[in-house]
Amino acid sequence: MNLSGLSILGQTRAKAAGPAQSAINPATGVPIGPDYFWATTADVDAAGELAARAFAEFRLWTGQKRQALLHHIAALLEANGPAIVERANLETGLPVARLQGELARTCFQLRLYGDAAASGLFLGIRIDHADPNRKPLPKPDLRSMMVPLGPVVVFSASNFPLAFSVAGGDTASALAAGCPVIVKPHHGHPGTSELVGLLVQQAARENGAPEGVFSMLFGDGREIGIALVKHPVVKAVGFTGSRLAGRALMDAAAARPEPIPVFAEMGSVNPVFVLAEALEQRAEEIAAGLHGSVTLGVGQFCTCPGLIFVEAGAGATRLVAKLASLMAATPPGTMLTAGLCSAYERGVAGFSQIGGVKTLAMVRPNQGAGHAQGGAALFSTSAENFLGNHHLMNEVFGPATLVVECASRDQMLKAVNQLEGQLTATIHATPAELVAGRDLVIWLTAKAGRLVFNGYPTGVEVTHAMTHGGPYPATSDGRSTSVGTRAIERFLRPVSYQSFPDAALPSELMESNPLRLSRLVDGRAELAQ
Repeated sequence: MNLSGLSILGQTRAKAAGPAQSAINPATGVPIGPDYFWATTADVDAAGELAARAFAEFRLWTGQKRQALLHHIAALLEANGPAIVERANLETGLPVARLQGELARTCFQLRLYGDAAASGLFLGIRIDHADPNRKPLPKPDLRSMMVPLGPVVVFSASNFPLAFSVAGGDTASALAAGCPVIVKPHHGHPGTSELVGLLVQQAARENGAPEGVFSMLFGDGREIGIALVKHPVVKAVGFTGSRLAGRALMDAAAARPEPIPVFAEMGSVNPVFVLAEALEQRAEEIAAGLHGSVTLGVGQFCTCPGLIFVEAGAGATRLVAKLASLMAATPPGTMLTAGLCSAYERGVAGFSQIGGVKTLAMVRPNQGAGHAQGGAALFSTSAENFLGNHHLMNEVFGPATLVVECASRDQMLKAVNQLEGQLTATIHATPAELVAGRDLVIWLTAKAGRLVFNGYPTGVEVTHAMTHGGPYPATSDGRSTSVGTRAIERFLRPVSYQSFPDAALPSELMESNPLRLSRLVDGRAELAQ
């Protein structure tokens, strides 16, 4: 595939009209061609009009047809995997093996969401039969199911150029729901985005999808991104990125004449709580696991553990000493962009200057031509200092973490109460400690979307049961997830049909259940046959 640097509008390409910029290799600082031309407001309107027309047809596609489309996208990505991985490696500095794994995950979730669409898993079909003899008034026949919202705008993430990008989870779940997608790719990996976008375009064409079911517009988030969010045909937004950018999208969506939902995943410090008996038995082992989790991918995971709470004692001392030695010996790594690395350095410098915070390890890399080398950092402080300084709860996106030493379980619970919403919360404890510490579990359930026991938060499985979300500010809507088949539900809404003749109902709600779907009938579950 030849890269052109042009946006995708349905089955055509936009003209080279706006400003242009190229990708930058973060390891070398060298530009990577071609130049990418930013979309214009006319392109935004064209993509919106195409999506609106496509929705009229695509919303009526069966789950099986959506499944075929998503499976076809996955097959094309696999067939072109070497070229995609090569380009992504140049643009992001991420290792080839990591990108190969991410590509496999992307293809898996495309197929999983396609299978969910075919099964009707997310339709929530409910049927309540009429009762003409009910007193004092007859009961009407009521049938309901979930239907697609409409065109969705998806913003790609910087740290997952495949799995949370052009054909990533937000795109896959929106297409599975029956919603056309307009992607605003991340500026850090435009060539990777174009390669994948062309394959999605090809799959749409070869599966007979209406033109406009997929478009992709290069450009600045503050201009093209906001213009997309404000476009009247757009009915929802999927976003993964910073709190600042997420809030800007939320505010723009709320200020529309017709406000729309923004499903924004905006980061987290993913606290880890290590209790006394676990420290006594496994301090060095836990330290090694934490080191691997904090430094994985140069700390550029939204589930990187940025806070570690320990119960003070000999075990805590051993854990901190081991973790400090491991962090100090960690080689620097190439971060995604020079700008992200600069922000990380400012965050680390800010932590080191806060009163009562000790710097236990600090790797200072030679930045070189790319100015994107990130070094590991470890800090510690007391629970009293943590409770008195809200800046210590700030996310530092990179391979850094803060150990908070708690003199008592009561101090630990006070710290939990002060935390903001999180994607994850982890507890290391013996089974007996976990049962005895149910108060900690209960409080953390109110603070996080996923609780991890005796593990590490990095590594988000793509399954039916996964929750990758959490209370604000981890996400804009704590009722949602961006990973797992529940992600499809973000782009649906319920509709009831009252007293309709059977022949006029959607197939999913007909009395004979011709699609053989699972349904709730008069309050009783009827499983698919």
